[in-house]
Amino acid sequence: MENKPVILIVNDDGYEAKGLKAMVEIAKDFGEVYVVTPDSSRSGMSHAITIGTPLRLRKYHQEEGVEYWRTNGTPVDCVKLGQRVLLKDRKIDLVLSGINHGSNSSASVIYSGTMAGAIEASFEYPAIGISLLDYAPDADFTAAIHFGKIIVEKVLKEGLPEHVCLNVNVPVLPIEQIKGIKITRQTNGYWEEEFVEQSDPYGGKCYWLSGHLVDIDHKEDSCQWALDNGYISVQPVQYDLTAYSALNNIKYLEDEFKR
Repeated sequence: MENKPVILIVNDDGYEAKGLKAMVEIAKDFGEVYVVTPDSSRSGMSHAITIGTPLRLRKYHQEEGVEYWRTNGTPVDCVKLGQRVLLKDRKIDLVLSGINHGSNSSASVIYSGTMAGAIEASFEYPAIGISLLDYAPDADFTAAIHFGKIIVEKVLKEGLPEHVCLNVNVPVLPIEQIKGIKITRQTNGYWEEEFVEQSDPYGGKCYWLSGHLVDIDHKEDSCQWALDNGYISVQPVQYDLTAYSALNNIKYLEDEFKR
């Protein structure tokens, strides 16, 4: 396997997630695979890292062409441990994050541990985050595996722009009903949120976050439109958060000190 690409897989749903098994199914056809995932769900962790607690990295399984490791850290920790500890003397050719149980379209991308893993990896490597729009633990990943293999094969062959990763979202449809792949931009939307108040066993108040995505965009080049209309959304994402269109708009702050 020495001539095969080295592929690192991370996720935010934990080492027992069905989506992880689906991602391994994609990757093992293309390279030598190393899996580093959290020891339990870390959904919604965004780009959190662990700095106040020692991190542990334990190997728990091995099969032909695939090594499985788990850690007490976050998805971004998984990338860092894979990069700096497990594979420190190896060239990583591709990092895959997911397959996530649930959508990472629109504003969800900023909360997503799955996409944080891909974005962290994109500092140095080509990276792809894949999500299926089904939160069920026993979700059917058949279509995500099928199209995931197509996307991974093309990226390994053609590459990605420097410091850019892909945010891939797959609708919950059979393979034959998916209309194709659309290159999209992030939908202009937000989460309509509420906290459901409950009581704990001691009579104190506690709160569960709930909500739904509000799409205020509806344009055909957006990720949410693609998903709502039976397409797989493939969105290029970068870690540079600069609002370039606003640079000139706030020049007045700079000018204030020239007086």
